[in-house]
Amino acid sequence: MPQIYTQYNFDMEVLQSKIPVLVDFWAEWCTPCHRFTPIIEKMEKMAAGEYKVGCVDVDKEQKLVERYNITIIPTIIVFKNGQSTAQLVGAVSEEDLRHMMMND
Repeated sequence: MPQIYTQYNFDMEVLQSKIPVLVDFWAEWCTPCHRFTPIIEKMEKMAAGEYKVGCVDVDKEQKLVERYNITIIPTIIVFKNGQSTAQLVGAVSEEDLRHMMMND
């Protein structure tokens, strides 16, 4: 299960991370988000210390939703060196995620 990021740990775990972080903004009620979960979990298993994977529950973390202007879920953002470097919206393919992590 990917780590859960909140307004309290986001800066330390994501923005200050020495390695890239893939963040999935999702909600419990979101059907596409649930269909996308196995891909996120697989990405986490494949990370092998090269990057981190985590999730933000948009219903519980409104400050983060506003901070990153999340209007559609799932939204995936990759952070490197404290900056958002890539973003995908909607339930994308595993291939798209791998491409985003490796080529950004």
